Amino acid sequence: MPSLTRDEARQRAQLISVQRMEVDLDLDRGSEHFGSTARITFSCSAPGGSTFLDLHAVSCERIELNGIRIDPDTVTEGRLTLTDLAADNVVEVTATMAYSRDGQGLHRSTDPADGEDYVYGHLFLDAAPKVFACFDQPDLKAPYAVSVRAPQAWVVLGNGRATRTAPGRWELSETLPLATYFVTVCAGPYVSVHDEHDGIPLGIHARRSLQRELELHGPQMFEVTKQSFDHYHRTFDVRYPFGDYDQVFVPEFNAGAMENPGCVTFRDPMLFRGAATREQVLQRSNTIAHEMAHMWFGDLVTMRWWDDLWLNESFAEFMAYTATSRATEFTDSWVEFGISRKQWGYAAERAPSTHPVAGSPAPDAQSALANFDGISYAKGASVLRQLVAHIGEEAFNAGVTAYLRSHEHGNGELSEFLAAMEEVHGSSLADWSAAWLETAGVDAIALDRDGILTRTAPQEHPADRPHALDVAGFTGGAEVFRTSLTLDAPQVSVDGVQRDAAVLLPNAGDLTWAQVDLDAESLAALPRELAQVQDPVARSVMWGAVLTGVFRGTVDPAVALDVVTAAWPHERDDALMSRVALAVTDRIVPQFLPADRAADAKARLAEAALAAFDDAEPGSDRALVAARVLAATTTDEQRLEAWVSGRDLPQGLEHDSDFRWIVLQTMARLGLADERRIAAVEADDTTLSGRLSGLAARAARPGIQDKEWAWAQISGNRERSNYELNALASGFWSSGSVEDLRPYAARYVADIPRLTEWVGADALDRVATLAFPSRIVEPETVDLVRAAMDRPDVTSGVRRSMADELSKLEEALASRSRWS
Repeated sequence: MPSLTRDEARQRAQLISVQRMEVDLDLDRGSEHFGSTARITFSCSAPGGSTFLDLHAVSCERIELNGIRIDPDTVTEGRLTLTDLAADNVVEVTATMAYSRDGQGLHRSTDPADGEDYVYGHLFLDAAPKVFACFDQPDLKAPYAVSVRAPQAWVVLGNGRATRTAPGRWELSETLPLATYFVTVCAGPYVSVHDEHDGIPLGIHARRSLQRELELHGPQMFEVTKQSFDHYHRTFDVRYPFGDYDQVFVPEFNAGAMENPGCVTFRDPMLFRGAATREQVLQRSNTIAHEMAHMWFGDLVTMRWWDDLWLNESFAEFMAYTATSRATEFTDSWVEFGISRKQWGYAAERAPSTHPVAGSPAPDAQSALANFDGISYAKGASVLRQLVAHIGEEAFNAGVTAYLRSHEHGNGELSEFLAAMEEVHGSSLADWSAAWLETAGVDAIALDRDGILTRTAPQEHPADRPHALDVAGFTGGAEVFRTSLTLDAPQVSVDGVQRDAAVLLPNAGDLTWAQVDLDAESLAALPRELAQVQDPVARSVMWGAVLTGVFRGTVDPAVALDVVTAAWPHERDDALMSRVALAVTDRIVPQFLPADRAADAKARLAEAALAAFDDAEPGSDRALVAARVLAATTTDEQRLEAWVSGRDLPQGLEHDSDFRWIVLQTMARLGLADERRIAAVEADDTTLSGRLSGLAARAARPGIQDKEWAWAQISGNRERSNYELNALASGFWSSGSVEDLRPYAARYVADIPRLTEWVGADALDRVATLAFPSRIVEPETVDLVRAAMDRPDVTSGVRRSMADELSKLEEALASRSRWS
């Protein structure tokens, strides 16, 4: 199917306006197909003209334009041409659609815990025509009146308040104008909890088998929802406009969440069924706040075309962390942002696919999907922090309010946002925007012992970016100086630098977007100094400097391992603990260290995890993180056997199925879990999570036949869902010798692109990332992947996934060449 181009969208929007969408869905036709009828009222600015409608149906039973029947066979490659348009038009399409298994369109999933089926709509980015006929582009917004027929035992939820009008029949109240990709319907035997705040009815919903988890976590999620509403109402001075506010936790969801107005969908593993650390609850809370921010940025005001997606994501990212840090218990949420989200964004900046925050080319809808990355989220949020520092928070908030009010229920773009900001600021932001929003690249900053602060822009993306930041020094954990300044030249001299400080730290408050280069003395001091520093934001910057230094080739992985094994066991912030451990175990050890050094590195990490576990208060967040890292890294067969059998478990992890699967997957990687053992644990956990964990464990076994089975499931089993493919791919590369795995590099480039025949773009891009031959750190892998990226059968999304993972592999090759 052709992807809608920006030029086609512009021409269509100039010709037509959509006044109303009426959609009727019949979800009571079995597990494969559903019925869809769409009645679209629209006007045409040039009567007699023609346009096209988007429709991806299994079959089309009836099409009628202004009372005249159209042959359904005229639908070609998902498009229906409409000719001889009147000034006012009504087109009606009745069709049969297919449920998806890849998380796009109308996804249907069976819960293995009780056999119940659940349906949810995820119409992002261009999947709406798989559910109903429409003009599928973000600037043709319209009110929606949706009706649904469903099995009588089901509950129906959607963008408007759902009312059961008869057994199996539901009507959703008509919405305010929505973009097509925001429309959703969720249906199934969902269970619910309800509340109300400030006149807004609130609901949280989940699968019936997750009722215990829903009732356990519901109060905390309601609290964050209420706090975020209050914060956004104060900040924006614009009321939430979409009526009820439902949050639905759905199975096999590709993203973290989706900001459908009035009916946000979340991936349901966020309803933690076992022990949850504070960081995990923070991440969920931040996701709640993020999607709520979208009610204003994205939903009330929608980008005109996908090249301004930053107007959605950067704002939601910035607003969410601001809300959680100011309005909730998570006052330190920017620590997690620094070690998690910014590290993701820095990786995207180092890749060849880096792009500006704003105005990144999106000639068609599918190419825009590649830019939903760490630049659009983390860099965009960081740049907005810089904008606040540049013009002041009061002016920033006033500009935001003016922009929202002048564009409500419509669409906006960069120039209009900047105009609103310039109006309240009183001067031009053109130079600032050109440097920060419209130019790709991340600067490196360094502070030397003479107090000279240096800013180095990437050669391929030169820019004169002014950085509002601070620098600080630490000795014995004490902060010995801190200076705030604006770095507006390649070099500036900083007053007050104490050159004898053990650690000199540029960007100590993590206020700007820049990779930090530590001087040699500071790096050498980190093993003894890092854990003593009291400020968690400063520790986050130090940890980040070590990690990005390894990835950029400026820090020896062996030095990084020394820092981790010395300082990590004493780290007090669970977000820093978990994220640093993840980076080391998932990337630095398997990619940056040669195979003959990896085993010793893993043993040192296991020792560090054991030290942290023994030192932590039983049941604390530190103890939970340390126990999970220990379970993932240890080779102690006696400990693993005891834990998987439910003996001598850490406090707080008794009867914790997710922890048991971590243990079992480690045993599988070590060749200690045969099919009988995996099946026995699976029998004790008949949930969807259990099924996925069982697949990951099977794929993690190191035997040649085990790998052959797993790869066949990934590359050839068309019945596998998006989540099942992800589980298999994540387990596959976690074990096995390089010699046994090497042939799968060639199979990757041959097999993964073919999955586009039955896997949607959003899901396939994730599979292409997880299945990438990251363990085969060899020049031959680079050659294989580069050749594949030039093939015409490789979609733009898969090509982007390949390019980004290849960039990481080349970083590892460069590091090995320098430091080995």
